[in-house]
Amino acid sequence: MSFDLTGTGIWSGQLRYGDVAQVAEAAAELEEMGWSALWVPDVGGDVFAALRNLLSATSTVAVATGILNIWMHGADETAAEHARLTADHGDRLLLGLGVSHRPLIDRVNEPGTYRQPLARMLEFLDELDAADPPLAADRRALAALGPKMLELARERTAGTHPYLVTPLHTQRAREALGPDGLVAPEQGVVLDTDPATARATGRQHLSRYMELPNYVNNWRRFGIEDEDLADGGSDRLVDTLVAWGDESAIAARVQEHRDAGADHVCVQVLTDQPAELPRQEWRALAPALT
Repeated sequence: MSFDLTGTGIWSGQLRYGDVAQVAEAAAELEEMGWSALWVPDVGGDVFAALRNLLSATSTVAVATGILNIWMHGADETAAEHARLTADHGDRLLLGLGVSHRPLIDRVNEPGTYRQPLARMLEFLDELDAADPPLAADRRALAALGPKMLELARERTAGTHPYLVTPLHTQRAREALGPDGLVAPEQGVVLDTDPATARATGRQHLSRYMELPNYVNNWRRFGIEDEDLADGGSDRLVDTLVAWGDESAIAARVQEHRDAGADHVCVQVLTDQPAELPRQEWRALAPALT
């Protein structure tokens, strides 16, 4: 049986890299507010310690990686850590796996490390199956954007956790995975009704991703053109990828993903202070989204 994940979750880099005590306190509050999952990224450092902190601070909420970087962790380590965390904290840990991006991996490793990402993901899944204990297919998902990775997600995992995508991508993911595969997209949101400042926050967030071909190529599949990528990104680019406005406007975008076939949507709250836990925004959005 696939990992049972519904409702609306929180995707947060601050929960991964913030002060451990503050993160634990925030996680407990997020669980109390009714968010169904806490998702954290992995761009270096001890991701398993961060997962343990979140699991220790909570009792029912699901915890997930979005994503665990397969170039930075061995399959045996990954399977063993999942087994330990599950034994200690119950069956509420989903490992989203991803191939990351050439510029990052070749910068932190030897140049040329990043190659044949689809083949490497297939190899990593084989290694997870062969680990002792193995990491079950229904306790892992893929950050799948393109058709081939979506196919692999359907065949070898619980489903997909795509990042920086549109409801149209969610529809395509649902079609690719069929009725039973998990579809759990991330959605960036800005709780701000002023178009200028909301878009400025969204544009600041997108700037780092506009240099990554995996994302840009995927956006092109859904109508983003060269002019949208010029001069820091067009309003159309921001509006396509980031939901902004009041609580009802953000809830409407989340509902678009649900209508397109998402089982679960995790929102990443964006502010002009990206290093700080956006606890006020989480509290404001909870009644509309949980």
